[in-house]
Amino acid sequence: MGSMLRLIINLNIEIMKKMVLGLILLGLTTQTFAQIIKTEQLSEVTVYATNYKYLNNMNTGEVASLPVELLQRKVAAFNVKDSEFYQDDYDLYQINFFIPEGKILAAYDKDGKLLRTAEKYKNVNLPDVVKKAVLDRFPEWTITKDIYLVQYHDTKGSTKKYKLKLENGDKVLRVKVDETGTFL
Repeated sequence: MGSMLRLIINLNIEIMKKMVLGLILLGLTTQTFAQIIKTEQLSEVTVYATNYKYLNNMNTGEVASLPVELLQRKVAAFNVKDSEFYQDDYDLYQINFFIPEGKILAAYDKDGKLLRTAEKYKNVNLPDVVKKAVLDRFPEWTITKDIYLVQYHDTKGSTKKYKLKLENGDKVLRVKVDETGTFL
Protein backbone atom coordinates (compact mmCIF):
# COMPACT_ATOMS: atom_id res chain seq x y z
CA MET A 1 0.00 0.00 0.00
CA GLY A 2 2.90 2.35 0.77
CA SER A 3 4.44 1.85 -2.69
CA MET A 4 1.09 2.49 -4.31
CA LEU A 5 0.80 5.77 -2.40
CA ARG A 6 4.32 6.79 -3.49
CA LEU A 7 3.48 5.99 -7.10
CA ILE A 8 0.34 8.19 -6.95
CA ILE A 9 2.29 11.03 -5.34
CA ASN A 10 5.05 10.76 -7.98
CA LEU A 11 2.42 10.78 -10.76
CA ASN A 12 0.76 13.83 -9.24
CA ILE A 13 4.13 15.60 -9.05
CA GLU A 14 4.87 14.80 -12.71
CA ILE A 15 1.42 16.03 -13.75
CA MET A 16 1.91 19.26 -11.75
CA LYS A 17 5.33 19.81 -13.36
CA LYS A 18 3.84 19.40 -16.84
CA MET A 19 0.96 21.70 -16.02
CA VAL A 20 3.26 24.43 -14.70
CA LEU A 21 5.55 24.06 -17.73
CA GLY A 22 2.51 24.19 -20.04
CA LEU A 23 1.21 27.36 -18.35
CA ILE A 24 4.62 29.01 -18.65
CA LEU A 25 4.81 28.15 -22.37
CA LEU A 26 1.26 29.39 -22.89
CA GLY A 27 2.13 32.65 -21.15
CA LEU A 28 5.21 33.16 -23.34
CA THR A 29 3.33 32.48 -26.56
CA THR A 30 0.70 35.10 -25.77
CA GLN A 31 3.53 37.58 -25.19
CA THR A 32 4.89 36.99 -28.70
CA PHE A 33 1.50 37.73 -30.27
CA ALA A 34 1.37 41.01 -28.34
CA GLN A 35 4.50 42.23 -30.15
CA ILE A 36 2.79 42.59 -33.52
CA ILE A 37 2.12 46.29 -34.16
CA LYS A 38 -0.48 47.27 -36.71
CA THR A 39 -0.08 50.76 -38.17
CA GLU A 40 -3.16 52.70 -39.24
CA GLN A 41 -3.51 56.09 -40.84
CA LEU A 42 -5.67 58.42 -38.72
CA SER A 43 -7.74 61.25 -40.09
CA GLU A 44 -6.65 64.82 -39.39
CA VAL A 45 -8.16 66.49 -36.32
CA THR A 46 -8.46 70.23 -35.84
CA VAL A 47 -8.57 71.47 -32.26
CA TYR A 48 -9.71 75.00 -31.51
CA ALA A 49 -10.75 76.84 -28.39
CA THR A 50 -13.92 78.81 -28.86
CA ASN A 51 -13.64 80.59 -25.53
CA TYR A 52 -9.87 81.12 -25.29
CA LYS A 53 -10.34 84.87 -24.66
CA TYR A 54 -12.22 84.09 -21.47
CA LEU A 55 -9.49 81.82 -20.12
CA ASN A 56 -6.79 84.35 -21.07
CA ASN A 57 -8.67 87.10 -19.18
CA MET A 58 -9.07 84.91 -16.10
CA ASN A 59 -5.39 83.99 -15.95
CA THR A 60 -3.85 86.29 -13.35
CA GLY A 61 -0.48 84.57 -13.02
CA GLU A 62 -1.33 83.92 -9.36
CA VAL A 63 -2.02 80.55 -7.84
CA ALA A 64 -5.81 80.63 -7.86
CA SER A 65 -7.99 78.40 -5.80
CA LEU A 66 -8.33 75.06 -7.55
CA PRO A 67 -12.15 75.00 -7.51
CA VAL A 68 -12.28 78.47 -9.11
CA GLU A 69 -9.92 77.46 -11.88
CA LEU A 70 -11.75 74.17 -12.52
CA LEU A 71 -15.14 75.88 -12.71
CA GLN A 72 -13.80 78.52 -15.11
CA ARG A 73 -12.36 75.79 -17.33
CA LYS A 74 -15.73 74.03 -17.27
CA VAL A 75 -17.43 77.25 -18.42
CA ALA A 76 -14.89 77.73 -21.23
CA ALA A 77 -15.23 74.12 -22.41
CA PHE A 78 -19.04 73.99 -22.25
CA ASN A 79 -20.60 73.30 -25.64
CA VAL A 80 -24.11 74.70 -25.98
CA LYS A 81 -24.77 72.73 -29.17
CA ASP A 82 -24.21 69.42 -27.34
CA SER A 83 -26.53 70.32 -24.46
CA GLU A 84 -29.99 68.79 -24.12
CA PHE A 85 -31.82 72.12 -24.33
CA TYR A 86 -30.15 73.46 -27.49
CA GLN A 87 -32.52 74.67 -30.21
CA ASP A 88 -31.70 76.57 -33.38
CA ASP A 89 -34.40 79.14 -32.58
CA TYR A 90 -32.60 80.77 -29.65
CA ASP A 91 -29.82 83.33 -30.01
CA LEU A 92 -28.80 83.46 -26.33
CA TYR A 93 -28.33 80.77 -23.70
CA GLN A 94 -27.81 81.52 -20.01
CA ILE A 95 -26.26 78.64 -18.10
CA ASN A 96 -25.61 78.44 -14.34
CA PHE A 97 -22.58 76.58 -13.00
CA PHE A 98 -22.37 75.82 -9.27
CA ILE A 99 -19.82 74.45 -6.84
CA PRO A 100 -19.81 74.82 -3.05
CA GLU A 101 -17.17 77.58 -3.26
CA GLY A 102 -18.96 79.67 -5.88
CA LYS A 103 -21.10 80.06 -8.95
CA ILE A 104 -20.97 81.39 -12.49
CA LEU A 105 -23.82 82.67 -14.64
CA ALA A 106 -22.60 82.42 -18.23
CA ALA A 107 -24.23 83.70 -21.42
CA TYR A 108 -23.46 81.95 -24.73
CA ASP A 109 -24.56 82.78 -28.25
CA LYS A 110 -26.11 80.16 -30.56
CA ASP A 111 -22.65 79.15 -31.84
CA GLY A 112 -21.33 78.43 -28.34
CA LYS A 113 -19.23 81.59 -27.97
CA LEU A 114 -19.05 82.85 -24.39
CA LEU A 115 -20.41 86.41 -24.36
CA ARG A 116 -20.30 87.32 -20.66
CA THR A 117 -20.14 85.92 -17.14
CA ALA A 118 -21.04 87.01 -13.64
CA GLU A 119 -19.02 85.09 -11.07
CA LYS A 120 -18.98 84.96 -7.28
CA TYR A 121 -16.67 82.87 -5.08
CA LYS A 122 -16.21 82.66 -1.32
CA ASN A 123 -12.95 82.31 0.59
CA VAL A 124 -10.52 81.97 -2.31
CA ASN A 125 -6.75 82.26 -2.34
CA LEU A 126 -6.14 86.01 -2.58
CA PRO A 127 -3.46 87.35 -4.95
CA ASP A 128 -0.25 88.51 -3.28
CA VAL A 129 -0.88 92.10 -4.46
CA VAL A 130 -4.20 92.19 -2.59
CA LYS A 131 -2.73 90.62 0.57
CA LYS A 132 0.16 93.10 0.56
CA ALA A 133 -2.16 96.10 0.04
CA VAL A 134 -4.34 95.07 2.98
CA LEU A 135 -1.32 94.35 5.18
CA ASP A 136 0.25 97.74 4.33
CA ARG A 137 -2.92 99.72 5.02
CA PHE A 138 -4.26 97.64 7.94
CA PRO A 139 -1.21 96.04 9.60
CA GLU A 140 -2.95 94.84 12.78
CA TRP A 141 -6.03 93.45 11.01
CA THR A 142 -6.77 89.91 9.87
CA ILE A 143 -8.76 88.91 6.79
CA THR A 144 -11.47 86.59 8.09
CA LYS A 145 -13.73 86.36 5.06
CA ASP A 146 -13.46 87.18 1.38
CA ILE A 147 -15.73 87.25 -1.65
CA TYR A 148 -14.25 87.28 -5.14
CA LEU A 149 -16.44 88.89 -7.82
CA VAL A 150 -15.70 88.66 -11.54
CA GLN A 151 -17.51 90.30 -14.43
CA TYR A 152 -16.41 89.17 -17.89
CA HIS A 153 -17.56 90.59 -21.23
CA ASP A 154 -16.14 89.36 -24.53
CA THR A 155 -15.49 92.88 -25.86
CA LYS A 156 -14.72 94.77 -22.62
CA GLY A 157 -12.60 92.14 -20.87
CA SER A 158 -12.91 91.37 -17.19
CA THR A 159 -13.13 93.21 -13.89
CA LYS A 160 -12.16 91.48 -10.67
CA LYS A 161 -13.02 92.73 -7.19
CA TYR A 162 -12.56 91.40 -3.69
CA LYS A 163 -14.88 92.15 -0.80
CA LEU A 164 -12.93 91.54 2.38
CA LYS A 165 -13.99 91.30 6.00
CA LEU A 166 -11.21 92.40 8.35
CA GLU A 167 -11.14 91.88 12.10
CA ASN A 168 -8.98 93.32 14.83
CA GLY A 169 -10.13 92.07 18.21
CA ASP A 170 -13.77 93.16 18.54
CA LYS A 171 -13.57 95.59 15.61
CA VAL A 172 -14.89 94.59 12.18
CA LEU A 173 -14.13 96.41 8.95
CA ARG A 174 -15.32 95.68 5.42
CA VAL A 175 -13.28 96.84 2.41
CA LYS A 176 -13.32 96.41 -1.36
CA VAL A 177 -10.14 95.92 -3.36
CA ASP A 178 -9.56 95.41 -7.07
CA GLU A 179 -7.13 92.88 -8.56
CA THR A 180 -4.24 95.39 -8.47
CA GLY A 181 -4.60 96.05 -4.74
CA THR A 182 -6.30 99.43 -5.12
CA PHE A 183 -8.95 100.14 -2.51
CA LEU A 184 -12.34 101.06 -3.92
